[in-house]
Amino acid sequence: MNRRESLRSLSLAAVSASFPVLAASQGRSFRVGLTPVMLADQFGFLTRWGQYLSERTNLQVEFVARETYQGILDLLFSQQVHAAWICGYPYIRFEAELELLAVPLYQGKPTYQSYLIRSPTNSPTINGWQDLRGQVLAYSDPLSNSGWLVAQVQLAKAGIQAQHLKKAFFTHGHRNVAEAVAVGLAQAGTIDGYVWETMRLQKMSSAMKTEVIWKSEFFGFPPLVIRRGQGDERTAKLGHALNEMANDSAGKEFLAALNLTGFIKGQPELYDSIRKEAQQVPGSGVAP
Repeated sequence: MNRRESLRSLSLAAVSASFPVLAASQGRSFRVGLTPVMLADQFGFLTRWGQYLSERTNLQVEFVARETYQGILDLLFSQQVHAAWICGYPYIRFEAELELLAVPLYQGKPTYQSYLIRSPTNSPTINGWQDLRGQVLAYSDPLSNSGWLVAQVQLAKAGIQAQHLKKAFFTHGHRNVAEAVAVGLAQAGTIDGYVWETMRLQKMSSAMKTEVIWKSEFFGFPPLVIRRGQGDERTAKLGHALNEMANDSAGKEFLAALNLTGFIKGQPELYDSIRKEAQQVPGSGVAP
């Protein structure tokens, strides 16, 4: 079994383990959907974090994993999960139907960047967006800000249209972008900077074999959201528990594992820069 198959198996295990238990206790059950924005998505970690949050909310917090943003949004909109950790782009795109529950803090701030990466061994001549003509580019997800939307704006600025690329493909996961670039499946990839930096901290081989050649402006960090108008005592409890994680030793351990420093409530204005980018991209679903 290769790395990608292993990650998929872990995600599906988290899903299958969640649903039978949830049906038995709907009153206290609180389902949180996770998308590829999550780096530490191992089943054991999710189980321990769910137990930690359950103890602090008097709820039965369960995590449900899906490989794509669309998959987890489908669960949220069909009321199969109560909250979801998604990307800023789908939050902006479906803002009329969503509201913020919590925003992570990365290095003390609720922001992150998109990176363009290359392999110094396989793609030494790629130094920026202008060098991607005739090359293969790896994206993360069609609903990813850092893994797709940002790239559309930058490619347009460089005068490169889709047909000018040799190929572009979605890996459905930021880690998979790094892996595709590291092994030469793509000459460059657009990736969540927080994910890449965390992979480097963990000495993951695909991150160690790639390097950053461009960084974006700062954007609002991928948020946890709920459906608009669905806030209640349970969502308030979970939001409070997330915000308090930085104030106790166990919470700090979970945050450290995620390479985060805390959570805050957050404001919609954090995502104005993503909205402005989306308004420049035809077909983004965000009106000018």
